[in-house]
Amino acid sequence: MSSALYRKEMKGSAKLLVIFAAVLSLYICMIISMYDPKMAQALEQFEQMMPNLMAAVGMTGDNTTLAGFMGSYLYGMILLVFPMVYSILRANGLVAKYVESGSMAVLLAAPVKRAAVVRTQLVVLLSGIFLLLGYCTVLEWAAAQLMFPGELALGALLRLNVGLLCLQIFIGAVCFFFSCLFNETRLSLAFGAGIPVFMYLLQMLANMGGKLEWMKYLTFFTLFWPEGLADGLQKAWLGTLALLCAGIALAFAGITVFKQKDLPL
Repeated sequence: MSSALYRKEMKGSAKLLVIFAAVLSLYICMIISMYDPKMAQALEQFEQMMPNLMAAVGMTGDNTTLAGFMGSYLYGMILLVFPMVYSILRANGLVAKYVESGSMAVLLAAPVKRAAVVRTQLVVLLSGIFLLLGYCTVLEWAAAQLMFPGELALGALLRLNVGLLCLQIFIGAVCFFFSCLFNETRLSLAFGAGIPVFMYLLQMLANMGGKLEWMKYLTFFTLFWPEGLADGLQKAWLGTLALLCAGIALAFAGITVFKQKDLPL
């Protein structure tokens, strides 16, 4: 790795991280404040009125506990989509954008090997994902303790966010791989953003059930099971492990591709 490059890129990530952290802070505090076990029946009636819409965005499940409520209303869409958008934007800017603009020639002109440069960019991306989700974890715990003391088990929250971290690492690795593969940002975004977004749309359709439920076998989002993670089920951990292993494999594939390809420098 290049420590100088890492510091520079982390400064470049700071503004984007602050923006995403601010937006997620608003949603996290607002949704946790809406929790009320007495309103569980009213929420169930709302789900019955608009079952397809609520199911599509993952807002169904156990509303009688704070962990279950958060699993439905935070981990069904908000904590999936916003970190995913961060990874799409940052991964594209860390490699493909440098190559397309010609700035990669400046980085490689320094006494740092190409492999060290691309490894540094990967660590920058993963650091941003970790910081964003770490912040969300602390905020969720603090908000829950402030508004509903004793209602949220720390173990359940940590399990949820470990699973979420593995999912976002995988998504980040997908974006990073295509950023390394292509020299143009339009192609990097077409695949790096297109595949995760398409997979999420398939998940939304699968959540609606019925004849569309089979689509869950076509998307990696199915491997992330918030309810199972909150309960500590082995099946949920297997899906999390699969996401982590696939993410590591894709990240190394991206590094290998970048090291071996011809760059238009």
